[in-house]
Amino acid sequence: MSDTVKFLLPEREIPKSWYNIAADLPEPLPPVLHPGTKQPIGPDDLAVIFPRAVIEQEMSQEREIEIPTPVRDVYRQWRPSPLFRARRLEQALGTPAKIYYKYEGVSPAGSHKANSAIAQAFYNKQEGVRRIATETGAGQWGSSLALAGALFDIDIEVYMVKVSFQQKPYRRAMMETFGARCIASPSDTTESGRAVLAEHPDSTGSLGIAISEAVEVAAKNDDTCYALGSVLNHVLLHQSVIGLEAMKQMEMAGDYPDMVIGCTGGGSNFAGLAFPFLGEQLRSGRKVECIAVEPSACPTLTKGRLAYDYGDTAHLTPLVKMFTLGSAFVPPGFHAGGLRYHGMAPQVSHLTNLGLIDPRSYNQLECFAAGIQFAKAEGIVPAPEANHAIRAAIHEAEKCRESGEAKTILFNLSGHGHFDMQAYTDYLGGKLKDLVYDESEVAMALAGLPSVG
Repeated sequence: MSDTVKFLLPEREIPKSWYNIAADLPEPLPPVLHPGTKQPIGPDDLAVIFPRAVIEQEMSQEREIEIPTPVRDVYRQWRPSPLFRARRLEQALGTPAKIYYKYEGVSPAGSHKANSAIAQAFYNKQEGVRRIATETGAGQWGSSLALAGALFDIDIEVYMVKVSFQQKPYRRAMMETFGARCIASPSDTTESGRAVLAEHPDSTGSLGIAISEAVEVAAKNDDTCYALGSVLNHVLLHQSVIGLEAMKQMEMAGDYPDMVIGCTGGGSNFAGLAFPFLGEQLRSGRKVECIAVEPSACPTLTKGRLAYDYGDTAHLTPLVKMFTLGSAFVPPGFHAGGLRYHGMAPQVSHLTNLGLIDPRSYNQLECFAAGIQFAKAEGIVPAPEANHAIRAAIHEAEKCRESGEAKTILFNLSGHGHFDMQAYTDYLGGKLKDLVYDESEVAMALAGLPSVG
């Protein structure tokens, strides 16, 4: 009974449609606003940087959106991804809780990000786009889009947050192996990058800055579109394959989660797992607790403000209503680079505001400790981002040990940590510290929020 149990779906069970939670929201999302006029945007406003099919998905209210056959054909390389019952971890914790995890590290790029990268590359190729510009934090998204570009013969240009560019050289090597160009951001290749460097020559970068650079490149070149790896509705839509598969696998296990947990930076892997379960709750009333876990050094959901804000530092993107620390905020350089974003997905923000998502935050050191505890029990070294979900899952399992309550916990192991071993080396060598964000910087960034009537 101490061995890990794996639940595998046959290839035919790859979802044929993505799930769109917009159809089940109890209240509609606030509109997206044009950065210049502050009026609600239409499809034509987004056509400068996105292909038409992606824009339609971004604005869709349909519950199910068909997954194109060429996308499902690529998904077959790693989907359906496995779901595990973590019996060895349960035993190590001495908990009556049942712990399951959906493992997305089996994708060729090593994380869940490929689920949306493949789809976005396909739609761009369909519309004759020759190049895609994007940003990446820790490099999971950049690696995934680089892979997708190789498969669909599209040039990929990635602006990687400088601190991660320096911390994670093998992510850059992976992108370049797939044929992408990887540039440390802020860079001197764009106006927005040069502006940041003029004011802060030693800037470590942020996702907001990297987004500005990528959007600028897409807006100025007719043959180039932009692709985002999190935050927007269409990205969360593509990631729903995770939760749709997990629902069938939990049925195979004869179980159903009391709580669903995911780490949150922009919101894509959390939403990918949680939204299908949350949609079931909204439609049928079947309760599930959805826990979104973020780093204490970039506490968007737990300490941010729900307001209209820009998605980037240079204010090139539309305004969305989200929990934000301010678009000018530059988080400290902690190792979970995929979670260093000033804002949160509008859908995740909206559902949190409605009380349907429970946000948590943890420090870097306790998350690495949880990741190592998990690795010793389950044999998988997690990405630093996923360690946040593991920390919350262990915390909940420990609460069950104290109360004697046998809850069922499901979390998303969103990627492996094979390219993050320097972070583990630093942790094991006592070199990592719990970084603290500057509250005065957040206050200044929030003071600069746009005025919206």
